[in-house]
Amino acid sequence: MSLAVFLFGLFIFMMNGTGVSANSELRALMDMKAALDPEDMYLSSWTMNGDPCDGSFEGVACNDKGQVANISLQGKALHGKLSPAISGLKHLTGLYLHYNSLYGELPKEIANLTVLSDLYLNMNNLSGVIPPEIGNMENLQVLQLCYNQFTGSIPPQLGSLKKLNVLALQSNQLSGAIPASLGDLSVLMRLALSFNRLFGSIPTKLADAPLLEALDVRNNSLSGNVPLALKRLNEGFLYQNNLGLCGAGFMNLTACNVSDLLNRSRPEPFGPGSTALPTREIPETANLRLPCNQTHCSNSSRSHHASVVVGAVITTIALSAIGILTFTYYRHRKQKLGNSFEISDNRLSTDQGKGVYRKSGSPLISLEYNGWDPLADGRNFSRHEQDVFQSFRFNLDEVETATQYFSDVNFLSKSDFSTTYKGILRDGSVVAIKSISKSICKSEEAEFVKGLNILTLLRHKNLVRLRGFCCSRGRGECFLVYDFVPNGNLLQYLDVKDGDAHVLEWSTRVSIVKGIAKGIAYLHGYKVNKPALIHQNITAESVLVDQRCNPLLADSGLQNLLTNDVVFSALKASAAMGYLAPEYATTGRFTDKSDVYAFGVIVFQVLTGKREVSNLVRLGAESCKFQDYIDPNLHGRFFEYEAAKLARIAWLCTHESPIERPSMEAVVQELGNCSSCL
Repeated sequence: MSLAVFLFGLFIFMMNGTGVSANSELRALMDMKAALDPEDMYLSSWTMNGDPCDGSFEGVACNDKGQVANISLQGKALHGKLSPAISGLKHLTGLYLHYNSLYGELPKEIANLTVLSDLYLNMNNLSGVIPPEIGNMENLQVLQLCYNQFTGSIPPQLGSLKKLNVLALQSNQLSGAIPASLGDLSVLMRLALSFNRLFGSIPTKLADAPLLEALDVRNNSLSGNVPLALKRLNEGFLYQNNLGLCGAGFMNLTACNVSDLLNRSRPEPFGPGSTALPTREIPETANLRLPCNQTHCSNSSRSHHASVVVGAVITTIALSAIGILTFTYYRHRKQKLGNSFEISDNRLSTDQGKGVYRKSGSPLISLEYNGWDPLADGRNFSRHEQDVFQSFRFNLDEVETATQYFSDVNFLSKSDFSTTYKGILRDGSVVAIKSISKSICKSEEAEFVKGLNILTLLRHKNLVRLRGFCCSRGRGECFLVYDFVPNGNLLQYLDVKDGDAHVLEWSTRVSIVKGIAKGIAYLHGYKVNKPALIHQNITAESVLVDQRCNPLLADSGLQNLLTNDVVFSALKASAAMGYLAPEYATTGRFTDKSDVYAFGVIVFQVLTGKREVSNLVRLGAESCKFQDYIDPNLHGRFFEYEAAKLARIAWLCTHESPIERPSMEAVVQELGNCSSCL
């Protein structure tokens, strides 16, 4: 009987413990609400009688233990403060409050969120200093504090964030020097410090950060020699509008001379002409040397400080020796650890060393990623396939964060089988994320995985590059993450009025035709060691145009993921627009010559500037009557020889008989003879 009483008491204790935890989180949320939304205009769903984990609290998500794990309230027009009560949410891994109007100081209590990995507070009106206590947030991977009004210096304690790979502090009012301790961030990839009031030199230690890919220090008051190691970043290093910087090998920078190194390496308040150099006030900066200028030092002061100088030199030598030994040990240990991770060049820049970051991701992953996962562990994949899939694999929280939880603001387009959103990854790169419902994907997981594998193999400058994918049971969707192509699709350049900015010049049209041909030829296996692939849905809408007017073919290989009825539906739409080869109606089969036919239609569209390709256009092309198929918006500014050749290619490609159509290999070779195609 006593055992039963004991077990019952233990059960009650455990239940009360869980309840206490839930109640404390609820109280923390309500305190946060009062500060974030004092007028109760946007967070009315947060109530004291509610349950944060039943989906009723807007922007709140819990892990599988019923603990608040994510708060996503970006772009909600919140006009309040961030309460210290947030420290009560001990299990929070993601906090997204960017694109609001929050003001006041960032409470130091936020440092109590020791499992937090993503902190997004950018695009607000926060002020005060950056709490140095943030350096204790050992799991922090992304720290976004840019576009606020923070003052003071950058806390050197941030150098303790060993998992940090993105630090964005640009467009604040920060002063002081760049802490050399940031060079201790061995996995830091992107550091943005532009548009502040920073002075001093760029730490050599920071330049040597092993994974650093982007360093932006524009529009500050930095001075001194730019570390040569930063040349490896190429365009990832931005340093304009720092008049005191010098260095060989950098565009727009002059080589440093001795006087430059002596004077310009000093922090701005202690530059030439200064009579006092209080070292305790000198911000930490790399290789900072402040030699005493003889014109400002008396003989008596030399004798007075001699012992201090000697002691400082001895101490410096000792510390340097210890530092070298420590660094050697660290590098040796790091190399050992590095062997357990395989870093592929194909991985996303924000996730190099993915074994480190994604395996320790947010608890939200366990909520959404575990169910419908065709790539789950234990399946019969080769080691190569596992490596490839791992390098392309995204987590749901990455996808949701990139799109601001699929905000309408980021909506790009919608088709019969997908919805596409614009997104921004952690490294700042812009992507297009295509959402496909599980219900229209191939039901056989082996076939679905085979289709994904095909997509990962496609790499060509005229194909939109796949960055990764994600499968979510919770949302019942598959997400494909592609590079974002900024200038829309080819359809937007057709049927435009004379004088419109979208009217393409002749050389651009020829270049677009050539690029599309090369992309299709690559799919068909021309000059590549890979299986041939038929696109099946080439249209002007599937040809995207980048900022240099280069064409990129979208949706290549996508039909390998979709059910037959969805593919058929897309083909019906293609037929309605005139891209479907006539033999499909009798054979019901797609061949490489079907893609050739669609390409021919696009060439006609590019030549005419029209979406509709009439019989008059085809007859004009056959008889070389330019007035029947050349866009009048060109006003005669084209080469007749090239126009005739392109028209001939289009006419052959759209021949009713597939046997009479040329291969894409032959088309590419023929286009190579155009003078403006070279």
